[in-house]
Amino acid sequence: MLRRQFLQSLSAAAAAQTSAGQRPPNFIFLLSDDLGYGDLGCYGSQEIKTPHIDRLAREGTRFTDCYANGPVCTPTRTAFLTGRYQQRFGAELEWAIGVANNKKTGLKPSETVLPRAFKPAGYRSAVFGKWHVGWNPEFRPLRHGFDESYGILLGNADMYTHKYHDGSDDLWENDQPVKQEGYLTELLARKAVSFIDRNAANPFFLYLPFNAVHWPFQPPNKPESVRTPANWRDGERSEYVGMAEGMDDAVGQVMSALRRNRLDNNTLVVFTNDNGGERLSDSGSFFHTKSTLFEGGIRVPAIARWPGRIPAGRTSKQTAMTMDFTATFLAAAGVKAPDDIQLDGTDLMPVLSGRMPVQDRTLCWRIQQAGRRQLAVRRGRWKYIDDNTTNRTFPELLFDLEEDPSEHKNVFYKQQGIASGLRKAGLDWEASVQPK
Repeated sequence: MLRRQFLQSLSAAAAAQTSAGQRPPNFIFLLSDDLGYGDLGCYGSQEIKTPHIDRLAREGTRFTDCYANGPVCTPTRTAFLTGRYQQRFGAELEWAIGVANNKKTGLKPSETVLPRAFKPAGYRSAVFGKWHVGWNPEFRPLRHGFDESYGILLGNADMYTHKYHDGSDDLWENDQPVKQEGYLTELLARKAVSFIDRNAANPFFLYLPFNAVHWPFQPPNKPESVRTPANWRDGERSEYVGMAEGMDDAVGQVMSALRRNRLDNNTLVVFTNDNGGERLSDSGSFFHTKSTLFEGGIRVPAIARWPGRIPAGRTSKQTAMTMDFTATFLAAAGVKAPDDIQLDGTDLMPVLSGRMPVQDRTLCWRIQQAGRRQLAVRRGRWKYIDDNTTNRTFPELLFDLEEDPSEHKNVFYKQQGIASGLRKAGLDWEASVQPK
């Protein structure tokens, strides 16, 4: 970072610390994997017990209209690290670093905003969990500015052996391969608690992207649940439930560590999910699942907790997207993104704190993989989807999400003017995010 940028970041951080009368806030970003919108108690689940995540909702604000940046894993992780639409970084990061590309492509460290922007302000940063934005050494977490890392680099792993489906080992610590016994979610929780304990005296940023509840579906306390390439994606709802409840236990351990160190009132904690639920998930009333731009593929649970700054027990209808939490963290810390990066996300704190009413926004998505091309735009109550923008095989769709959140009634032919405006907004956006 240039000397001028360095001094600006220090000045902003000092201003934030002075205004609060204490050190700068800490940040924890908890990211589940393939969790259904309806799979938490605070989002209506009667089946899965999630007391610790439910407590976050009671002590903070729960979003009803939050979205993942993409309908699969990698795009959302790219968006969070960069604070920008993932389409800006090429096709691999717009969709997912699939099997063929897992060890070839990745996110350039020069594009990463978090944690790079935190470092000059004295933050310690760690990522414990599923990385999935690049396997090669030049794409690994420490190159992106993290001080510590632990977890898997690829898209999923056996929860007990920590092997990828091709049999290769995929457990890493500080970018180096390691061997360690234990259930992956529990190992991640242990690392997170240790990080909080060791950094209680200085500001920190903790990124905790769980592999749960992604397949292979292996619950805690069942190490005999062996997975092979032949049964890698097999599973039952009861196994999924166990994984979700194990993740909730991990969240509880993290929050207990904050309280034990008297840091919970000076820490902004966000819990959300990387995309819509998969086949064993409960997407609530929303249509379809992961891998599509229907609500079931991109609308996700999200909770923000910061005592004294975010009111407790509230529900917010503010439309939000994963990359907004990047902008929110930076603003709350009083630091800026590098001068050569223009964030696409928006600081949510003015709305979350009650200083500003819910804001109208236009959010866009695109996928061009898995045999399908979709473009989607949400503005206010309206959502436009073009399910095949290349040859118009499928009709354009328009839904009134206030009247029809399940996307069952296409009103495209009744609201041509609204559909036309959203189509134009989507095509303009699509042109604006093409990689240079």
